Amino acid sequence: MKKMVSKLVGAALALTALGFTGCEKKQAAEKQVIIYGNSDDEAVAAFKNALDENGYAGKYIFQSFSTNELAGKLFAEGTDIEADIIAINTFYIESTQKANSMYKELSFKEDCLVPYEPYYLPFIGNYGSIIVNTKVMEEKNLPYPKTIKDLANPVYKDWLSVCDLAGSTTAWYMFLPLISDYGEAQTKEILHAIYENAGPHLEMSGSAPLKKVRAGEVALGYGLRHQAVKDKRKGLPIDYIDPLEGSYSMTESVAMIDKGKKTNPLAEVMLRTMIEKGRKDLINDYPVPVYAGETVSPENVVPNGKVFAESLTAELFTKHRAISESAK
Repeated sequence: MKKMVSKLVGAALALTALGFTGCEKKQAAEKQVIIYGNSDDEAVAAFKNALDENGYAGKYIFQSFSTNELAGKLFAEGTDIEADIIAINTFYIESTQKANSMYKELSFKEDCLVPYEPYYLPFIGNYGSIIVNTKVMEEKNLPYPKTIKDLANPVYKDWLSVCDLAGSTTAWYMFLPLISDYGEAQTKEILHAIYENAGPHLEMSGSAPLKKVRAGEVALGYGLRHQAVKDKRKGLPIDYIDPLEGSYSMTESVAMIDKGKKTNPLAEVMLRTMIEKGRKDLINDYPVPVYAGETVSPENVVPNGKVFAESLTAELFTKHRAISESAK
């Protein structure tokens, strides 16, 4: 009897062990895909909708970071980062790939209108513009600027809001036309005057200038063009001015971390879904054509869109940020 009991207990333990092993394998197979991003709420919503509507609800975790925080993690952690998919400014993906060789080449291609590398795909494009509150401009009898350089005019002191390159990549949209047209020395002079005019309205957040222009706290600012277009269409007293220096485009992209045998098999499938199914919502919120066949309304067509002469990299961003700091 003792022998029989012993055998039965042993068999039960063996079955239990097999059961746990089976559960562990099932859990490993169903491990959630982890997505890290620095995107706006609209882009995150578009990604989530695309994934949820195509059978991936509950199979991923989306975690948002500030741009500086996420970029720092990418440089510091490389392939050891917890995330499976990254969504961030394209120049950070290219720079961290150069530094860490951390992204897996994708097994598919898309008909993209902008140059891209095999290890990432752009998901949105953006341009900057001068943004004005027409009501406040009239009340304060302020002249409408035609160039970014005009923002240095002392008449705008305390009525201007711009973001700081030390805190937001959105500030690069204003910086690139200046450095391209006026060179480093004159750009420092112009920025110094602009920062003086902004005073307490020099912001660390890229969306802050538009919010202050909307609220009437300031009369004008510099921000993302499509947001001002949307506000004007809603009937708000907001307008946008495409500066004569031109508007430089930048993209944000998604990439997959190369974790070798530990790469989650769902990661690339989800990444493809985010692009192919998410673009219908993304282009509504960020109306810049990125893929073949996409069209936008006339007001969203940038009349003087440009591409910067140098490749946009994290190193170039750091260099330009130093110039900006020296202008304060």
